[in-house]
Amino acid sequence: MASLAQQFTGLRCPPLSSSRFSVKPKQTQKVGAFASPIVSAVAVSNAQTKDRLELKKMFEDAYERCRTAPMEGVSFTVEDFQNALEKYDFDSELGTKVKGTVFCTDGNGALVDITAKSSAYLPVQEASIHKIKHVEEVGIVPGLREEFMIIGENEADDSLILSLRSIQYELAWERCRQLQAEDVVVKGKVVGANKGGVVALVEGLRGFVPFSQISSKSIAEELLDKELPLKFVEVDEEQSRLVFSNRKAMADSQAQLGIGSVVLGTVQSLKPYGAFIDIGGINGLLHVSQISHDRVSDIATVLQPGDTLKVMILSHDRERGRVSLSTKKLEPTPGDMIRNPTLVFEKAEEMAQTFRQRIAQAEAMARADMLRFQPESGLTLSSDGILGPLASDLPAEGLDLSDVPEAEEV
Repeated sequence: MASLAQQFTGLRCPPLSSSRFSVKPKQTQKVGAFASPIVSAVAVSNAQTKDRLELKKMFEDAYERCRTAPMEGVSFTVEDFQNALEKYDFDSELGTKVKGTVFCTDGNGALVDITAKSSAYLPVQEASIHKIKHVEEVGIVPGLREEFMIIGENEADDSLILSLRSIQYELAWERCRQLQAEDVVVKGKVVGANKGGVVALVEGLRGFVPFSQISSKSIAEELLDKELPLKFVEVDEEQSRLVFSNRKAMADSQAQLGIGSVVLGTVQSLKPYGAFIDIGGINGLLHVSQISHDRVSDIATVLQPGDTLKVMILSHDRERGRVSLSTKKLEPTPGDMIRNPTLVFEKAEEMAQTFRQRIAQAEAMARADMLRFQPESGLTLSSDGILGPLASDLPAEGLDLSDVPEAEEV
């Protein structure tokens, strides 16, 4: 044993720390380092659990409020929600009328906001009952709010196609029915013709006037672009039938032409012997001798085609369809029609009234002269124009002849 010990005496051994069997220094400190993160993890875990519990409590409270008092603290009510649905939800079926606002126009029509998922389009041909080239001609501009009718859908982008023309047609037919019920005379512009009559435009609708219902003997070409007085004969929207009569309108107009009455007319044409004046669809002759008390050598110096003037009815031959007119009888002083026609037109009614009074007085005097030569009639004429009885079979108050019909001037 001693010899073995001696053998190892001269050997040098490395430090224990370098041996793979040695224990690393500061082992107790490393154990302490492992213990600190464990404590921190426990602390974090407790904080997260607390947050989760608070969040869970908050959601439970919110759920309870939604279940028991869903509108508490909410300013948007159920009524508001319903109103919003009614405002932005509409029936898009064909024929439905919707409100919309124009926000853009172009050469082909206008874009309209009708609060749908996409904008709607108003084609120019659907913008008016009349023919137009641009929507702005009928006042369709950005910002205009109007009621439109849905007439179709564009499959390319699912946008709706709108129309104002359809709504205007409905209103036009309603207006024609009303005018027919009132039995009034309307003006219709002749826009076409066929072998049976002419086509006239009234209230934007095209109606038919048979030749048998036209009072004049003019041919269709002569009537084109002219306005005729018309009365309604038939108004049938379902069958799209609109029939007029010019004869009925002329008969009514002629019945209103009393001798001595003042009417408004338009100069149609000039002839060497006078001027033809249109007075509500009836052509009357203003003879050159009836223009002024002063001599008129050239009618064109006083009147021109298209001039509007007031004239007085001198005579009316209903059988022959002739009406004689005068401005001479309306002159306050001779020659005013040449020097100051405006004054003549201003005083027209006043001068016509004076003319009618003179006619009535002349007729009363003629009747009085007749009675003087026929005393057996038993009548007498007072200074007031009252024809009174001398016999008991007549009314005690007598017959009032103060409003005798006007006589035609000879």
